[in-house]
Amino acid sequence: MNQARVVLITGGSSGIGAATARRAHAAGHTLVLAARREEGLRAIADELGTPDRVMIVSCDVCEWAEVDALAAAALGRFGRLDVVFANAGFGLARGFTTASPERWRDMILTNVYGAAITVRATLPAIIASRGHYFLTGSVAGRKALPGSMYSATKWAVSAMGESLRQELNGTGARVTLIEPGFTETPFFDSGSPQAESLEADDVARAIMFALAQPARVDVNEILIRPTSQDV
Repeated sequence: MNQARVVLITGGSSGIGAATARRAHAAGHTLVLAARREEGLRAIADELGTPDRVMIVSCDVCEWAEVDALAAAALGRFGRLDVVFANAGFGLARGFTTASPERWRDMILTNVYGAAITVRATLPAIIASRGHYFLTGSVAGRKALPGSMYSATKWAVSAMGESLRQELNGTGARVTLIEPGFTETPFFDSGSPQAESLEADDVARAIMFALAQPARVDVNEILIRPTSQDV
């Protein structure tokens, strides 16, 4: 299935979101890119060009009104949504006494609640288009890591992906949980977590693979690690 689609990506200004935007744009798809910081969105939009095919929206995925407005703006401009990539998220250092409770709250709201309300705001449009959801999980959402509240958020996203798949069963819409291992992105404040990491584009290629499958094929999970990774 290679027809052009309207693709909405949260966390679309950097990392895996931006890499996926580049791949989707090169494949001829129309983009709606959302992130908190407008300057990052403008930079990727300027890089891609073709303003008729790239829409940017400043959006805090922790705020229902903003996410609902994002979906409405995308539909108002393009009339449909075919792909929604709930990708916005961040992590914190491990240790149950390391990060502040306030930062925990921000991470849980972004990684879990933000993904959930992104689905809620776009669900009618995705059902109408028999579209495709992508959710950014993690290896840490399959194996709990010591002292990792981030791991707990990604276990929640893993459950959300399967729950969403079951809810959409029979509608023609598809759900893919993408679970990267260590990835070289701005997610890590202090650089890459180990000597060998995935590049964001490695994950983007996996996403485009799942998207390109025939309508009868639903690639539900993609676990992708660097060749050398212990976890």
